Amino acid sequence: MSFSIIGTGSSLPSFIVKNEDLSKIVDTNDEWITTRTGIKERRIIRDESLLDIAEKATRAALKDANTDASELDLIICSTLQGDTISPSLACLVLERLGVECPAFDINAACPGFVYALDVAAAYFESKKAKKVLVLSAEQLSKFTNWEDRKTCVLFGDGAGAVVLGEGDGLKMINLKAKGQRESLYIPAFSPDSPFVKTESSQNQFLDMKGQEIYKFAVYTVTEDVLFAAQKAGIEIDDIDYFLLHQANGRIIEAARNRLNQPASKFPMNLCNLGNTSSATIPILLDEMNQNNQLKDGDILLMSAFGAGLTSGVCILKWGK
Repeated sequence: MSFSIIGTGSSLPSFIVKNEDLSKIVDTNDEWITTRTGIKERRIIRDESLLDIAEKATRAALKDANTDASELDLIICSTLQGDTISPSLACLVLERLGVECPAFDINAACPGFVYALDVAAAYFESKKAKKVLVLSAEQLSKFTNWEDRKTCVLFGDGAGAVVLGEGDGLKMINLKAKGQRESLYIPAFSPDSPFVKTESSQNQFLDMKGQEIYKFAVYTVTEDVLFAAQKAGIEIDDIDYFLLHQANGRIIEAARNRLNQPASKFPMNLCNLGNTSSATIPILLDEMNQNNQLKDGDILLMSAFGAGLTSGVCILKWGK
């Protein structure tokens, strides 16, 4: 016995930053951004907190699952960093819900949602949980160098959540990490300690080597998809939807071509949201659910890649 997804939810900041807005602060334009990424706009946290949108996504998922917060046995939150280093964002969401259960954050970069599903699966298999909330909430805007046109055009903020219940929806899941820093990283803030010598000019922003990540992403997604299908004992053509990490439209299109699958199987929302790290897949899943695009029995493959270098892939059968 593992789990099935019984509810989804998502929430986005209200403030929208369009490509035209970015052209006023860096040397870029809408055509340059669109042709290279597929992104037209993104949501940025300004008038609310990450906790605010995390709570909204959580409550939406609970409502969709017809589940009271008191029924949760566990909350796992995937995030690069919450509003506070401690307590965890999961614990702050728990406080907003007014209930008690184990709650903790994990940081696996962009594949964090799939990593969190794997952790949840272990709780179900060990009979330690009957209902679990998996939440991904990310604020990439606070790690972005808004003077770097190569990276500031890519990222946005947002939160997505799912409620998991006992079931047999999970068909396979696999995680990988190869241990590599330089291609994509965010430096830690320098400690304010009289006993530690630090470089005062240390860059605190996200740093990414775009071409290296592109090559890693296309190869990894293709390899992970083929591996997942083989392990699950299904044909690629039998997968109804490929929910890939919404990092860059060119990456998704390249992977689709390698897999020789129709565009209709690869939903995308990055045009309006950009890359929201681990939140991209649950936000996309919730959009599809709320738009009635999913039907019972649909086979969904989720695949993500990110800093670490990490990746995660899973195959789920949709049905509440």
